[in-house]
Amino acid sequence: LAVGSIAKQILREFGIMGFSHVIQIGNVKLDFYPKTYTLIKEKAEKSDVRCADDLTADRMRNAIDEASAAGDTLGGKFEVIFGNIPIGLGSYVHWDKSLDGRLAQAIMSIPAVKAVEIGAGVDSAFLKGSQMHDEIFVKNKTAYRNTNNAGGIEGGMTNGEPIVIKGTMKAIPTMRKALATIDINNMSPASAHFERSDTCAVPACAVVAEARAAIILVDVLLEKLGGDSLEEIKSNFKQ
Repeated sequence: LAVGSIAKQILREFGIMGFSHVIQIGNVKLDFYPKTYTLIKEKAEKSDVRCADDLTADRMRNAIDEASAAGDTLGGKFEVIFGNIPIGLGSYVHWDKSLDGRLAQAIMSIPAVKAVEIGAGVDSAFLKGSQMHDEIFVKNKTAYRNTNNAGGIEGGMTNGEPIVIKGTMKAIPTMRKALATIDINNMSPASAHFERSDTCAVPACAVVAEARAAIILVDVLLEKLGGDSLEEIKSNFKQ
């Protein structure tokens, strides 16, 4: 988180801003999204479960309370979004340098994260090509798109649209409801030992994922611009 905070400060110097919010806890999903990313961020930052809709947040809290009372835990899903991204960050040449692959690895490496999606993610399976691919239009000689199913990355490189990453976190295993295990000393049945447990860590995981993504974005920004000082990097950025 400390390195991620520094990374976000560097990104802000270039107008790149990011945030995270929770879109699912247990079986409670966020169905209503505020109209803009700015509103989503403002609402999420004020929520203890990092949810941008008050009614959904209430349902999430109820689900957490119910799981806690039962001695159980809950997983969920979060979204990380970074906007005002320059075009051309990343690489289409090397498999290990594609930006979507690097972001996925960074988020997937967070303990308890079991799946990562970029843009439309798993919903891509249900979309026809005519629905999936983000058409390009022009107005007043400025190109724009009406959709962002690619999540801001095409061919391993940024395309100018916001980067959208979804991560799925499993329910943490340290629960009061003891699960079956074995005693390896004599291979006999046993119950898992309980020390302590958070019922749901998805909001915290979202913040960690935001930091991880920021670090990767700084890496690819430096690879593109070069320079060993902020002033030099900014000079290269303006050229």
